[in-house]
Amino acid sequence: MEGVIDAATRDLLTRRAGIDWTVTEFVRVVDTRLPPRVFLRHCPELANGAPRTPGGAPVHLQLLGSDPAALAANARQALSLGTTSLDLNFGCPAKLVNRHDGGASMLRDPRRLRAAVAAVHDAVGDTLPVTAKVRLGFADRRLALDCARAAEDGGARQLVVHARTRNEGYRPPAHWEWIARIRHRLSIPVVANGDIWTLEDYWKARTLSGCHDVMLGRGALADPGLAPRIRHWQGTGKQLPATCWAAKAETLIEYAAMQRNILPPKVVVARLKQWMNHMRGRDPEAARCFQALRRVTELEDFLTGLVASTGKRSEAVASPPRMPRNSRENTG
Repeated sequence: MEGVIDAATRDLLTRRAGIDWTVTEFVRVVDTRLPPRVFLRHCPELANGAPRTPGGAPVHLQLLGSDPAALAANARQALSLGTTSLDLNFGCPAKLVNRHDGGASMLRDPRRLRAAVAAVHDAVGDTLPVTAKVRLGFADRRLALDCARAAEDGGARQLVVHARTRNEGYRPPAHWEWIARIRHRLSIPVVANGDIWTLEDYWKARTLSGCHDVMLGRGALADPGLAPRIRHWQGTGKQLPATCWAAKAETLIEYAAMQRNILPPKVVVARLKQWMNHMRGRDPEAARCFQALRRVTELEDFLTGLVASTGKRSEAVASPPRMPRNSRENTG
């Protein structure tokens, strides 16, 4: 997810009803208080007052780290910049992050996890809600309940649980039934996460976990229409048609139009490929387009091929006015 869930993506995914709130990519905290520009780079919505997407979805700022004092200092910095919610990442499975004592590595010691949450909670008091995201453990699930209780005891007001251990990575299946065990032991809301790609997955995750809410990650990238489809089903009991490739491609094209005057063209291409990589596993047309464009490095050529894959006439993608660099998924 890193590199894809930026302000432009949050904007695009929240234009239709379905996503109640969003989370930034993590701000990596090591041992010092970071300058405001780092927070604004991860959450440019802070520059507009209350951090929300243009569609009105609240944006929660996420911190990743292990040092309680440094986390507390950066929580106070985030508070001074106007953030309205802080989320702590104890779920990232990336080897580099874990080698440097961040993300899911904290699941090996519930006491350290509790200390990190408590430090942030004490730093902001009742001014901001502090939430956390965890997995079912690091190498195994023996400490899953202890880590969940540690987060609650430290002051977390909500817990998102990815239904796999760190060592399981993203390999299916997701163990949603294990989230139910955690939910029964906590008094705070628990949100189910992991392998929710379709409306059917959503219903199964809710049924097995007993959770009222789910968080969408890779599923929202693979199908930008998933959250609206869930919301429509909740309200009407009827299923909308699956999102066609042309609609997904239009989202990618609009993303490029939003980013091309902010990021170098080759970076935009890399992010488009990263997003398409999530789409191609469950969409044959996306897979064919990805295969055709995977070696293309020039943005204009990439966009021409993307448009052609939808069967539409290729046209230049308009660029929006240049914006300052610092002013630019949960569903019930």
